[in-house]
Formats: sequence, C-alpha cells, structure tokens
Amino acid sequence: MQLRSDGSFSGERKTPWQRGHGVDAVLEQWRRDRDVAPNLVLDEVLPSAEAVFAPFPDTLAAPVVQALKARGLTQLYTHQAHAFALSQTGADLVVATPTASGKSLCYLLPVLQSLATDREARALFLFPTKALSRDQEASLHRFMEQAGLAHGAVTFDGDTPADARRSAREKSGVILTNPDMLHTGILPHHASWARFFAGLKYVVVDELHAYRGVFGSHLANVLRRLERVAKFHGASPKFLCASATIGNPKEHASRMVGREVQLVSESGAPRGERQVLVYNPPVVNAELGIRQSYIKTSARLTADLVKAGVPTLLFGQSRNGVEVMLKYLRDALVAARIDPDVVHAYRGGYLPHARREIETRLREGQMKCVVATSALELGIDVGSLDAVVCAGWPGSVAALWQRFGRAGRRQGTSLSLLITSSAPVDQYMASTAKRLLSAPAEQARIDPDNVEVLVQHLKCAAFELPFEGDEGFREVPAAQVRDALGYLAEHRVVHAVATPGGQATWHWSADAYPANDVSLRSIGWDNFVIVDLSTDKTMAEMDWRSTHTMLHEQAIYQHEGRQFQVERLDFENHKAFVRPVEPDYYTDAMTFTKVTVMSRAHEAAAPTHELGTGDVSVVERVVGYKKIKFHTHENVGYGDVRLPEMQMHTTAVWLTVPEAVVQSFSAPRPDVMDALRGLLSAMHTVAAVGLMVDPRDLGQCVGGREGDGRGSALFDPTLYLYDSVPGGVGLSTRLFDERESLLRKTRELLEGCACDEGCPACVGPGAVDAVHRGRKTLALAVLSALGVTALS
Repeated sequence: MQLRSDGSFSGERKTPWQRGHGVDAVLEQWRRDRDVAPNLVLDEVLPSAEAVFAPFPDTLAAPVVQALKARGLTQLYTHQAHAFALSQTGADLVVATPTASGKSLCYLLPVLQSLATDREARALFLFPTKALSRDQEASLHRFMEQAGLAHGAVTFDGDTPADARRSAREKSGVILTNPDMLHTGILPHHASWARFFAGLKYVVVDELHAYRGVFGSHLANVLRRLERVAKFHGASPKFLCASATIGNPKEHASRMVGREVQLVSESGAPRGERQVLVYNPPVVNAELGIRQSYIKTSARLTADLVKAGVPTLLFGQSRNGVEVMLKYLRDALVAARIDPDVVHAYRGGYLPHARREIETRLREGQMKCVVATSALELGIDVGSLDAVVCAGWPGSVAALWQRFGRAGRRQGTSLSLLITSSAPVDQYMASTAKRLLSAPAEQARIDPDNVEVLVQHLKCAAFELPFEGDEGFREVPAAQVRDALGYLAEHRVVHAVATPGGQATWHWSADAYPANDVSLRSIGWDNFVIVDLSTDKTMAEMDWRSTHTMLHEQAIYQHEGRQFQVERLDFENHKAFVRPVEPDYYTDAMTFTKVTVMSRAHEAAAPTHELGTGDVSVVERVVGYKKIKFHTHENVGYGDVRLPEMQMHTTAVWLTVPEAVVQSFSAPRPDVMDALRGLLSAMHTVAAVGLMVDPRDLGQCVGGREGDGRGSALFDPTLYLYDSVPGGVGLSTRLFDERESLLRKTRELLEGCACDEGCPACVGPGAVDAVHRGRKTLALAVLSALGVTALS
C-alpha cells in the first residue's frame, strides 16, 4: 500500500471522516452519488495534447531572447513563432487560439522587438477593462526589465495620477489603456501626444471577441480616428489582435481594422486532460415542469470541490446570483468547519482596490474559490485553477469555452461543469449536451457604418483634425464623408472653408467637446456610489441601469457575502445610502416593459397575421420587488418601487395577430393572451439558438399594434423581439429575413417538447397553473390559425 496525499493508503477503505482530495476524488464521489449521477447528461473526457515547439527566430533581438530565457523559455510554441514571422513582414494579424495558449507572447514579441531595435518606437495596448490593463502592466514591466529595455510601460486610465499622465505622454514606450480613455482622453488631445504618435509602430487589441455589437462598432470608429491622427503625425501603425475562439476571427478583425488581416489559429500549446460535465437539475414538480434550483445546486457542487481542495471558479449570471451563491457556499463551509474566507466574490461594482486585492490573493493561491460574473471571462491572470463551474448557460458556445478555458492552465486533470437552469435555452442545451463538444463558436458582428455611430465619430474626428475636401474616413468613401459633413454643417457643428483648389476644408465650429457626449458602451458614465451609513464610507459603485433594479429603496444590496438595506436613494446626486442588516431574504425587482413602433422598415402581411421590422422605443420601469427567502427561495412578500422610466431606441421584429383571430377561439381571451406569451417565449428560444446569440441580447414583450401593453382593452396583440442594445446590431433584420423558418421552428419546438401542457423549456416559466392549463395546446392552436405548419 502507498500513502495518498489525503493521509489514506491505496487499497484502504476510507473512514467517514476522511475527505478525498483533488478533481478525480470529487468526480468519483459524484458518479457514485444517486442524487448526482442520474442528472449528469454529459460526462466526457477531452484528451490532453502535447506541445508543438519551434526554435527562437534568428531575427529575434538579443535582449528579447535574454528576457525569454530569464522566464525559463528555451523555445516558442509554433503559433507564437508563426505570429512573429507574420509581424516581421508588416502584416496586420489576429491570433485566435484557445484560452491559456500563450496568446500574449504573440503580440509582445513584435512589440519588444521594435522597442529593442528602435529607441523612438512606441506601442499602444487596448484592453476592454481597466482591471485587465492593470493586470497586463505588471507582467509587461517584468518582461521589459528582463530584456533591459528602459522605454517604460504605463497604464493610462481614469485612475492614473496627473504626474504619471505627463510622464506617460513624454517618456513611455508602451501605453496600456481602454477604448473609452483612448476615445475621450487621448485622441482629442493628440497634440500633447505628438512624440508618442510619431513613433507609433503597433496597436495591440486584446480580447477582440469582447468587442461586438454596439461597443465593437464604436471601437472600429475609434480605430479609424486613431489611424487618422497617427497619419497626421507621420506614423502608420500595424494592428496585432488577440481573440478567444469565435466563429469568424479573421472577418471580425478585418472589419475592425478596415483591411485584411492574417489569421493565426493553429495552437501549439499543450493541453491537459479535461473532464466536461453537464448537470441538469432534477424535476421537483413534474406538473409545473419546475427543476431544482440551479443556484442552490451550483453552490452545493462547488462546495464539494472546495472541501476537496480544488481551486475553483464559479460563474454566475448576475450580481445578485453571485452574492446569493457566495452566501450559500460560505454557509456550507462553516458547517464543514472550513474557513469561509477561502471563498470570495468578484463582480462589477467593487471598488478598484478591492478587485486588485482579490486578483492578487487568487493568483497567489490564498483563495480556493471565486464566485464571479463575466468580469473574469477575460484574460486576467488568476493563477492555476483546476475547476470551472458555470451556473446557467452563459449565452453562447464561445462564452462557455472561454469560461471553461480558465481552468486547466497547468498539466493534470481539470474539470469543466455546466449546471443548467429551467430556462428554455438551458434546457435545449441540456437536451443536446453532446453537441457542445463539437458545436461551432458564434460569430462576432459589428456595424461600424451604422449611421448613428458613424456620425458621432465624424464629429469627434472633425474636432481632432479638419477634414480635407477629398478625404475619406479610412474605408468610408470621401463622397459619403462629404454628405455627412454637409449634414453636420446644416446643424452648425462644422463649417466649410473654401481652399484655393476649389475644395472645402471642414472645421469644427461648435463649443461642445464631442467625445464627452459619445459613450462607447451605450451606457451612461454616471455611476451611483454606495455609501455605508455605519461607517460613512463609499463601499461600491453601480451603473445607472442596474441601480433601478438593485438599489431602489428597501432593496437588499448584497456585497461580499453581507447584506445591506437601501435606506435612501438620492437619484439627483447619484448616491445610495445603505446600512448593514441580517435578513433571511433577498430582493428581486419586477419590471414593466412597453414597446412602441417609431418607424417601419419592412412589412409582410398574410391573411391571418402581419410581420414587420423597424425602429422602436422600449420603455422599462421597475414597478416593485419580491422578497425571496434564502435557501428555500419562497416568495415572502412584495414592495412598491417608484423610480423614473428607462427609455431606449432600438430595432425590433414583430408579429401582429388580428383581434378577429383572437376572438375566433372558444377559450376566454385572457387564456389566448397567455398562450401568446408562451408562444413569444418559444420564439425567443428559437431566435436565440438560431442566431447563436446570448438570449439576453434579445428582449421580448407582448403589446398592442402600436405598443399598448396594458392588455385591458381590445386591441391587435403584437409579439415583439427587440435588440437589447440601443440602436440595435441587426438581429431583428436577420429574424425578419428568416421569419417563416422562425415560426415553423417554433412549432417544432412546442411539438417536440415531452411535456403535456407546457413547461419552462417550451412556452416559458409559469406555463401551467390552476388558471392556465393547456397553454401549450392553445399556443399550437394559435400557430395553426396563423397557417404555420412544421418544417417537413
């Protein structure tokens, strides 16, 4: 017999008080557990892969080779060598290899090479978040010190002190920043950055997959402005992009930088063995189709991993979900006599110093588990993790594997576990779990030529430099730019000055500072601060939209596993005042949504229904909140909320059912309306899966033909699916183009569901109760009345 690391001998039967250690021990325990094993709908092993190496390139500068050897490297992975070779030909490139494959070296080597061979060379690194740029700054500093390079690297963001900003402009060889700071803090003041822009050789865009939709469309225009300013100062930088696995990395990068890029996608990095599991919680109420809480299940299974000493990352869907799971995990560890402080939360809203402390403690192995939102999907270095648990479907195949890739950064077995909720898309994924191993990653889409986005950045560009008469805007033709500038001139924000050659030069003429009025992320900069009344200190911050649902008066705000009650919300001064409490419940906001059609782009009429797409106004208002008891999740009370409405202009696709069709059913009108809500829920599921987008990217609402969602009077019921981001990203247009397939596949989903009368997996939550029995049957009858038959 041999001694194991847990103190037992091989071949010896464990006593009840002995705990297994490591991933393998937990897996063995789950596979024997009669409460767990039957619900594992996927239990597969992804084999390990050996590294494929390449020697250091002969042209690699001696200081860079010296730095690599100081880090213990004697050769490169093949994809790193390939990326370096492409960069030396002057190509723009995108590296799209799996998480933890060493993508950073693919862009660091060309940058360090240029710094080592040219004292005046400069580089700009763009990261989607401040936390990520700070994390990369420390790593880059060490690398440059090992190479003996004195150029310096500085993070330039809103937290950078004034004296450091001055030093960054004048001396730093590498600037690390985020798109927002480049947009508002650097480009409008490019004259102060003349030396930096004159020497700009490379622009690094890390986490390229994060730039999609409106945010990505804005960034593409910021890069247009960046190239324009660099050209003015005599530089022509090359772009080095890094992306997690997405369906169209080359197309996406080419669209982002305005020209064709070279793709590096064959990874030479090693990969440890990975156990991939999907757990579908058991049905606890067959009649209602309700499954065991995925929140509680995720906390319970994660507790098993923490007790076994497995460094684990648990991803939640929301801030509230993260804090609830943190509480449940700590309660479980206290019961097992384990220090609860080995588990911490990481999410948006924590103050910068708190986030950095969590990152450091996790990296140094002081914490065994972090419960996080998507903030940790990105490449922040959190050390070696052996397990990732996803509580709920993260919205896309790409996001799932991005999260799973956070574990297994060292050799040995790692665990990737998805725990599905009762949501329709989750249940679809559970029913086709095997497909996850081979499913293609979704495509990232942007529309930088969206008129609303483009015009905003033309204003910013005109403020930075006058437009010459025949000047385009990177790949935007000069004629289109002239038309847009003419429109701006009519509104007196630019004016044309005739040149001797007869062409006009367009100058900025307004008093306003345009970049301040353009938010890249389509959310306000005006965060609310959260003040703890017991200490009179600021403890966190919250974005404007989330404040409505999480910081209304009497809400239970959860922070680092503790509960605080919101005593007062000062909406005008953007402050929320909270005090610590110990309730046995948390709060969940209820919202009312109303959609109004502003303009119609396309319509298709049939004898029994109408389909259309166009611009809409979406108004959301938080109308109340529920009190949800910890652990049992019982609803133990309600409260009212009185806050201003939130309004957004976006695009939608809609299905209008004439009142005559509604009246043709023998069922009472409220039952038909309920069936239509179930039908919309099924359409939403089919749309999200068909478009391969996060279900949260599509909003849904039942209203009237012109958006009257009260449902109290007779009106033509209308089902809306709308883009969840202001301005839209083209999802509704794609749905309209596939409208017949959308309806037929919706019927297939309903007919193919194993339930009798409806469940959360088909016609949505709350499908069957004493009043609404037969919701599924009636929804199918509505489709028949509309002439929708299943695909053959």
